[in-house]
Amino acid sequence: MHTVNTCFNEKFEGRNLRFLERKVARKTSTIGFLLLDNFSLPCFTQALDALATANLIRPGSVRTHTFSHTGAEVTSDLAIPIRPDTPLTDIRVAQIDLMVVCGGLRTPRVAPAWLNTLLRNLATAPMALGGLWNGAWYIGHAGLLDGYRCAIHPEQRRALAEHVPNAVVSQDSVVIDRTRLSAATPAGAFQVMIEWLRERCDPTLAQAVVDLLDYDQSRFQSATKTRHPNMTKPLREIIRLMESNLEEPLDIQQMAQCVGLSPRQIQRLFRDQTGATPQQYYLQLRITEARRLLQHTALSVMEVGLACGFVAATHFSRTYSKFFGRPPSKETRYEV
Repeated sequence: MHTVNTCFNEKFEGRNLRFLERKVARKTSTIGFLLLDNFSLPCFTQALDALATANLIRPGSVRTHTFSHTGAEVTSDLAIPIRPDTPLTDIRVAQIDLMVVCGGLRTPRVAPAWLNTLLRNLATAPMALGGLWNGAWYIGHAGLLDGYRCAIHPEQRRALAEHVPNAVVSQDSVVIDRTRLSAATPAGAFQVMIEWLRERCDPTLAQAVVDLLDYDQSRFQSATKTRHPNMTKPLREIIRLMESNLEEPLDIQQMAQCVGLSPRQIQRLFRDQTGATPQQYYLQLRITEARRLLQHTALSVMEVGLACGFVAATHFSRTYSKFFGRPPSKETRYEV
């Protein structure tokens, strides 16, 4: 009889973090978005999506504010107006941890005096400055990129390099250099927010956002850091076997016969590439699927337990409680 842990490892923790009952005392990160005329709506929404998802997973992690010069609504590059929620004169501006300048392809490349003054004043406060699409142009124009690396949309890289010669204009779509963050694309805007969450909030929370929004690992694959090397083909094959045999779990001897490896080789693959034993990984896979079925189907608790390989209702209930802090009968049912 193999012993198994009752804590999720990194592979499954992100997928389940929002459902785990944990009291985490952390400072809320406050982020402001300064919207300029014709700002890139895709960049803005990708950044907001990451932050809103962080709050869904762990409420209160992030607070966001949107600003414009006069407080009036600003029209995006897609002709969709956005109404800011906070005036620039509000005392909360001084409490912001990161102010992001949101530009776009058709945003006028002229930095008005009010914007230069605002950015210079913000730079004297203990906050970071960020730019989306061509937001770095305005930060650089205010003299706040000297000695910093930055990213800007390819259309304006040369212009920024000539206009702000003391800045290092990168060809990367994302650059984070100390207190200056910049992204040239929507995917880059997502990554900037993920990295901000990772550094200023919690690496586990940041990974959970990626796991939830990028579950197929394709949408932002090139824009996110992975904590594990890619799984080898034999391990992927074993995991597919596990996923296909949840109702009647295979033992390690059966899996070994199916993939032509020895049990010891399988144990080594899991240890080296997941940090878990095959038994631990299989159990986490089954209990994660059980949570999904409970929340999103009308199956009874007993039916869910059987579908995930738990023959005894008491064993299912006890195991579920150890992972999620509550019995399956107390799980939220969204589809019932």
